[in-house]
Amino acid sequence: MTENNRPSILTRHDGTAIAYHRHKGNNEAPGVVFMSGFMSDMTGTKAMALDAWCRRHDRDFLRFDYRGHGQSSGTFTDGTISLWADDAVFAIEELTSGPQILVGSSMGGWIMLLAALRLKDRIAGLLGLAAAPDFTEELIHSELRDEHRAALERDGFISIPTDYGDEPYIITRTLIEDGRANMLLDDGIALDMPVRLIQGLKDRDVPWKTALRIQQNLRSDDVEVTLVKNGDHRLSEAADLDRLTGTLERLIAQVSA
Repeated sequence: MTENNRPSILTRHDGTAIAYHRHKGNNEAPGVVFMSGFMSDMTGTKAMALDAWCRRHDRDFLRFDYRGHGQSSGTFTDGTISLWADDAVFAIEELTSGPQILVGSSMGGWIMLLAALRLKDRIAGLLGLAAAPDFTEELIHSELRDEHRAALERDGFISIPTDYGDEPYIITRTLIEDGRANMLLDDGIALDMPVRLIQGLKDRDVPWKTALRIQQNLRSDDVEVTLVKNGDHRLSEAADLDRLTGTLERLIAQVSA
């Protein structure tokens, strides 16, 4: 399979078209579901590396685009954490069967946790890469200068430059307000499955201490944090991808034992 293959479409009840690629493997569960980051999509380096790994190992794999991302319908600026989490839960419920391991990158790590809280009986394990729960409040809103906060209230949105593309991020007031309703790091996270977190120490977007806060707040006793000395936010170098698939392989072996 190549990235040029057209995705399949899952239509939500409200008419939203969720684009996805699914590989149906012959190995027993668990399957693997990948959740991408903010303004990212299912054709990124980590998603494709996982796709290739799951195909080599004949394991179920699902990658998809949230509404307003990639090849799904909708406008990005209409999206919220709640809506994107709804998309993830809907895709898992409609397109997978049996236990799943969720893999979340950056914002996808937040979506991963929210989806797991709603689908506890279906989730065998979690693997987060620079997972960024609560980022709308802690990494965006709390860092804004007073004039930017005023503009957000006045205009309903602001533009923030990004290192990940030519176009700035458009941050809406609705996104910030909805993010507050989904914050996880101020309370315990009532999940008991095995969790693996990989975090770069040179990540300029998500502080490495975030991974330790997730670990501390999770109810599960089986949580491991891997800190990568030279790792950046993308964690997409060859060594990073090997670490990702190796961690996934060990997690699958553990939950399958």
